[in-house]
Amino acid sequence: MANLEVSGITLTFGGLNALTSVDMSIKQGLITSVIGPNGAGKTSLLNCISGFYHPTRGNISYGEKELTHAQPHQISNWGIARAFQNIELFGGLSVLDNLLLARHQKLNYNFLQAVFYFGKASRIEAENRAFVEDVIDFMELEAYRHSTVGNLSYGVQKRVEVARALTLAPNILLLDEPMAGMNIEEKEDMVRFVLDIQREREITVVLIEHDLGVVMDISDKIYVLDFGELIGSGTPEEVAKNPDVIEAYIGEE
Repeated sequence: MANLEVSGITLTFGGLNALTSVDMSIKQGLITSVIGPNGAGKTSLLNCISGFYHPTRGNISYGEKELTHAQPHQISNWGIARAFQNIELFGGLSVLDNLLLARHQKLNYNFLQAVFYFGKASRIEAENRAFVEDVIDFMELEAYRHSTVGNLSYGVQKRVEVARALTLAPNILLLDEPMAGMNIEEKEDMVRFVLDIQREREITVVLIEHDLGVVMDISDKIYVLDFGELIGSGTPEEVAKNPDVIEAYIGEE
């Protein structure tokens, strides 16, 4: 599997730089975290990687794939999926229906096969249903399979949001604050799921998270942004000793 390379990314809105010459290398199989104060540009970075924004300058590549100006559906098809900070689910539908809808791009059969539902269409539908059921079991959502998403607790909805991204069978999973707004028990569960996603499903994880305790515990590498600029990177131990990072979070006396 290839690495995800971010090279000299600058993102400008009018006269404001949301990102300035950011370089990152996301190594396959690791948990890489992106941290920084509010407004540092973390979500803007994920928006560039996932195709929701196109950088003003710089390049993003995944193996031989050029992501810089690709559309979100192309990037998703290339094996990069995203779970959003603000839950992007259909609140009036069940958990199962939300996850089946997320798999729609995998349904590669024609109109005639769909109408008569035979052969290829039937086989692909069965395969997709089995894949979704596997994700439901993995994310421990069996009890909520037929529950309306809008009626579920916030913590469970966040879990469904991660499950939605997993139904796309990604090689790289982008997680934008998956633990925000959770209580301690819910946060511990999500940490366990993130680790299992990396270890058991062998998916590379890119994590944005404000809980520095969690970040330091589970990350293989950390990148630190401040006002859109990369001010530090390295292992958790290296980042914890970086004076620029300490200043960004704590400030000078």
